[in-house]
Amino acid sequence: MALIVQKFGGTSVATTERIKNVAKRVARWKAQGHDIIVVPSAMSGETNRLIGLAKEISASPNPRELDVIASTGEQVTIALLAMAMQELGLKAKSYTGPQVRVLTDSTFTKARILQIDDARIRKDLASGHVVVVAGFQGADGHGNITTLGRGGSDTSAVALAAALKADECQIYTDVDGVYTTDPRVVPEARKLDTITFEEMLEMASLGSKVLQIRSVEFAGKYKVKLRVLSSFEDEGEGTLITVEEDNNMEQPIISGIAFNRDEAKVTILGVPDRPGVAYQILGPIADANCDVDMIIQNVAHDGTTDFSFTVNRSDYSKTMELLNGIATKLNARGVVGDNKTCKVSAVGVGMRSHPGVASKMFKELGAEGINIQMISTSEIKISVVIEEKYLELAVRVLHKAFGLDKPA
Repeated sequence: MALIVQKFGGTSVATTERIKNVAKRVARWKAQGHDIIVVPSAMSGETNRLIGLAKEISASPNPRELDVIASTGEQVTIALLAMAMQELGLKAKSYTGPQVRVLTDSTFTKARILQIDDARIRKDLASGHVVVVAGFQGADGHGNITTLGRGGSDTSAVALAAALKADECQIYTDVDGVYTTDPRVVPEARKLDTITFEEMLEMASLGSKVLQIRSVEFAGKYKVKLRVLSSFEDEGEGTLITVEEDNNMEQPIISGIAFNRDEAKVTILGVPDRPGVAYQILGPIADANCDVDMIIQNVAHDGTTDFSFTVNRSDYSKTMELLNGIATKLNARGVVGDNKTCKVSAVGVGMRSHPGVASKMFKELGAEGINIQMISTSEIKISVVIEEKYLELAVRVLHKAFGLDKPA
């Protein structure tokens, strides 16, 4: 018998029929003797609908009130799911985040979990209940309802698994696991049986949408075993995300090719090459809540430098406007930008012990006439910025070059 936390996303509970199917799936796990905690999201599209209602009232809704509204989506789902399980003869009880006492900080719309009181859940589990807890939400120290931001239900599930020392946290999605890349781009992409937290964190941060980044960070920190499974298929083991590297066989050099279409590159030309200039450029960008990713500085012989970096495409216009003002203050030659770029990355813990990954990657891209504009590396990943029109070609070429289309 194991203690298992199961998280179901919005598409998994999009209709009452799908909620009934989730209840049947949970019943099968319960029949095997497991203790089950279920963390559902709001029904697909419901959170957007609720936020849309708020914006019909106010163009800039009060964040505290917005959390009160947004949290109701999950409240509906937990009650419906508990009822569906009761109809199957299970003992089930639903709780909102505040009822469980999921304590968060007071950062409305993107709160962070500080502590979870597990006493009530443990008591219900001991009495044979399936406990259904609303994802995405909690309450701060003043009793205000808070939400955790987009994808926060994943984080809720992992946090509950960590607090209760669950044997496994299962994330049910509309895919049946983590793939070597997006199968819509590369039909030959393979499902991975296992992947390390390090690799999954890189994949998530580099564009893979399977798991929310914060949930992977949380799971890695508290060593919670994560498994990604399909909500719509009863068969299969999914993908296990774990701390341990697979030592049963030779570790593959590259585990996956990730990509992000939403990249924009900006460059401020001819700024003075002196201490503090990087902060003068990036400080105002950070203050405007624009996340900077890759950075390159090219120093010229005349005492100036061209300073390039990437931002999310949604921040491109704001960043260009800020940079034009910064360029004037620094007497720079000007600002140029390109919002038709993308990032492609090779990820794998195996590259720690295998030199030549970067050169192979650059050779393959060069052979296809794909120009690399920027490069960023870490211990287990290499990322390049290229023109967006080459994205799918680059992904297919690298996927094949690193042997990811072959059986493991």
